Amino acid sequence: MSVDRARLDRLRNRPYDGQAVKHLVEAGLMWLKTNQQTVNSLNVFPVPDGDTGTNMMLTMTSAWNEIKDSAERHAGRMMAMVAKGALMGARGNSGVILSQLWRGFARGLQDCEVIDAASLVRGFIEARDTAYKGVVKPVEGTILTVAKDTAAAAESALSETQDPLEVLARCVPAADASVNRTPELLPVLKQAGVVDSGGKGLFYILEGMMRHINGEPLDMPLAAVQPLSSLNFENAMEEVEEGQDFEVVVDFFPNSHFELQKFYNKLEAMGTSIQVGEGEGMYRMHIHVPTDKRYEPIDYIMGIGTITKVAMENLVAQLDEINAKSYGGKLELVKIEPNQIAVVIVSPGPGLSRIFASLGAAAIVEGGQTMNPSTQEILSAFENLPTDKVIILPNNKNIVMAANQAKDVTVKKVAVVPSKSVPQGLAAMLVHNPDGELDSVVEKMTKSLASVKSGEVTTATRSVEIDGVNVKEGQVIALLDDKLVASAKSVEEGLLDLLKKASAEEHELVTLIYGEEMNQSEANRIVDVVRQAYPNLEIELQDGGQPHYQFIVSIE
Repeated sequence: MSVDRARLDRLRNRPYDGQAVKHLVEAGLMWLKTNQQTVNSLNVFPVPDGDTGTNMMLTMTSAWNEIKDSAERHAGRMMAMVAKGALMGARGNSGVILSQLWRGFARGLQDCEVIDAASLVRGFIEARDTAYKGVVKPVEGTILTVAKDTAAAAESALSETQDPLEVLARCVPAADASVNRTPELLPVLKQAGVVDSGGKGLFYILEGMMRHINGEPLDMPLAAVQPLSSLNFENAMEEVEEGQDFEVVVDFFPNSHFELQKFYNKLEAMGTSIQVGEGEGMYRMHIHVPTDKRYEPIDYIMGIGTITKVAMENLVAQLDEINAKSYGGKLELVKIEPNQIAVVIVSPGPGLSRIFASLGAAAIVEGGQTMNPSTQEILSAFENLPTDKVIILPNNKNIVMAANQAKDVTVKKVAVVPSKSVPQGLAAMLVHNPDGELDSVVEKMTKSLASVKSGEVTTATRSVEIDGVNVKEGQVIALLDDKLVASAKSVEEGLLDLLKKASAEEHELVTLIYGEEMNQSEANRIVDVVRQAYPNLEIELQDGGQPHYQFIVSIE
């Protein structure tokens, strides 16, 4: 990482106190947000859940909101506030691990009024140790490895310098190098041709801090082009800023004098949520712009290349439609009495929420793929319930850690039954007894998780070959217990392939839960096809309303 020596000399005369911490946290957040979509695109499986960048950004935003109005000068106390904000706002596994890194960092600096090189190094070491202890089975080639290598670089730097800014300057390239090594440590990354997304997010946070020290811009992404297949406009929809009324997407072939950085700079003056992808010489540009600028990107690109396709959507109308697309009526949640066991459910769709409510859920948190709830949201769901006995069903592998953090920050007796899919959550609810003894009920619900196989049918977001399955972007794909097992030309073909891989004929009941992108008549047609293929199986159809996944499948 290059260092602006003159700027460093000026900064050395300032105390590295709580306000300095505040500026660095803001810088890390800004640079992560700028590169959020790049982190999101680093998804191993070609499924629409590339949300690591979003989860880490929202976790950092919560940390920033905790300190943004603080005048605290004590570095240790400021770091404690950062850790608290990150803890409560943590989303997804990457966000939870990030919050643990901040927690460790705060522990290392708790007695420091100002930060020197030794305390900074101690912070990196404590961050590493806390994050590793927070994961039951640490996996190398992830954000944990990047934290470990960064701490090692900090320790090494301390033998050569007593300047904390120089220590940070050594840590940034170490983090970058560690990220680039992750595919060598985790074969699935190498197979998918990506680096670890969580590690990349951590690198951007550290790099943002160094860019702030060097006086470099934090709101303009570096000129980088993603593969066309990795562009994720769904996450861009989550962050429609006020005044950015239209989404414009342009496909074009640039002229020979095309300059990528100049292109980015020009787009920055027009709007937000900019993404650029490239494939076989064709570029795709995505941007959100105000109404009066909706034609500017098109006019500009016409002057620098040949346009092949233009798409324009009214974002305000889209958001209104999304918000209106819910199932009418209030959920009839079970009323919990004192000393009963309340179950908190994380549900990815309105139809599934109603199913869980009918099975005895006391509280429901909206969440699932691409929308992982925070620690605070899970905590808020049960804090005011009139009982101190609570069970949480996360129903998604990327929500289990946040659920455990919610358990750790309450005085109530809370247990997490680690359901990693909706079918597992449904199986657990079938054996739930609100009047039972907590440990016994938790044991029964946990054992029930193994009684079902979980399947998903969705559309591939990019081309890749994993576990011997060759997938092309736009194909239907099937996952069985979180493993990619088939690619197909149609939803019904993908579903049948999934059932074959699951040896469905050896089971008794298959429940098909269809998503928001499928109407009931089409779902019924596909069920008829499945019944013809498996005449001895009991087949149930439920409207789940979940996004992204045409079917969630429970096989019992």
